[in-house]
Amino acid sequence: MISRQTLENAAAQNIIQAEQIEPLYRFLNQQQPESQPGGGEEPLKFIRSFGDVFITIGIVLLVFAINMADLSGYSYLLPATGFLLVAEWLVKVRRLALPGIAILLAILYFVNKAINFDHENATVLGLGILCLTSFLFYLRYRMPFSLLPLATGLVAIILTLIGRDVFQHPIIFLGLGLVVFIIAMVFDAMDTRRVSHLSDSAFWLHLLAAPLIVHGAMVSMLLSDHAWLRSINREVLIVLFFSGFFLLALLVDRRALLISTQLYVIYAMTQLLRDQLSSGQNILMYIIMGLGVFVIFFGTYWYWTRRFLFGFLAGTVISRFLPDLQQRDVQR
Repeated sequence: MISRQTLENAAAQNIIQAEQIEPLYRFLNQQQPESQPGGGEEPLKFIRSFGDVFITIGIVLLVFAINMADLSGYSYLLPATGFLLVAEWLVKVRRLALPGIAILLAILYFVNKAINFDHENATVLGLGILCLTSFLFYLRYRMPFSLLPLATGLVAIILTLIGRDVFQHPIIFLGLGLVVFIIAMVFDAMDTRRVSHLSDSAFWLHLLAAPLIVHGAMVSMLLSDHAWLRSINREVLIVLFFSGFFLLALLVDRRALLISTQLYVIYAMTQLLRDQLSSGQNILMYIIMGLGVFVIFFGTYWYWTRRFLFGFLAGTVISRFLPDLQQRDVQR
């Protein structure tokens, strides 16, 4: 199997074009035999070597140094432009993911420092410019992380337009989270073997969707005055919700959904067990300990559990939009 690094080396020697790396790598992976393990895995492609970390540290130091300079207003667009030129080499040609993330965040930071509108729509306009910057960065470099600030900015714009009352209606957060989740699943469905930037894009969107969904659902269950909710034991409802959320993450094979919601799990379980345990017991310690055991167990037996619970769906219509439901655990 030809690695991405091999293709990038070929592009560096002008054997192939830089823009051919991604489609060629995707094509070669699609020729991978179905029996070979690994398809459907949730790989993280942030770092290829310590060199990526070294470059990223340099970018962070440069941002700190520029921020200490005597710049103001639109002059902050100069370093933003400079980092954009750096992106042409590090992201467009070298395809470095971690430095690319640092560069985009630096550009967004300096663009935000440059825009300072003094009118009632300043926040929405500023967020719109940051969203546009992230979108253009994605179009230019096809860097999956770009979708996270883009989606976050769009969610923030919607919440800003709704106004302060949005916090009195947590169902809005749930709705926005579901929209982001559906978009992420569209990306996932187009790349069920997890070999292209489409799957990576879905990963970042899942990281945003999960806390929105959990926040909206949790606050609704804990604070809502609806009669049908009052008639149900809320502790049982919380347990059922998190159980269902875990099963959803298992079905779509996205541990990212669980990672970004663990703080809510700790909070919810603390509230749930506060009256069940004596005051002398360290509730938080037991909850974190239990969560740690949960994460270790399912991190080890994730695919065994997924195959056991959802293996019967293999070969059905729904399985066409999901990673392999019969995949075995692999050591990587």
